[in-house]
Amino acid sequence: MKDKRTYRDRAAYIIKAVTKRRKKLKKMAVDYLGGQCIFCGYNKLDDALEFHHIDATKKDFGLAKRGLTRSWEKIKQELNKCVLVCANCHREIHTGIVQLSAEMLIEKQGEFRET
Repeated sequence: MKDKRTYRDRAAYIIKAVTKRRKKLKKMAVDYLGGQCIFCGYNKLDDALEFHHIDATKKDFGLAKRGLTRSWEKIKQELNKCVLVCANCHREIHTGIVQLSAEMLIEKQGEFRET
């Protein structure tokens, strides 16, 4: 007997499953980049932490909610081009109030990271 379920029948389940996966990937991504804002150290709420691309010309895709539907390997490749900042510091970067220091960029490239 052929399954007669449609997307409409399963829409609520699918939406809930995708939301759960995106939250899980966001947590993994935040942890992957150190779990706190590189400027102020904020770490209370993952939803208030954002990914800032160091060089926007090398950005393959955004890491907002829609970007967290890709595989973890693709997400990690994109995260390697980013730094983790809180929402306030992210706005300050884009308005020019703060800038990434040379030390932050060098650390992101792995020279200061412990192995």
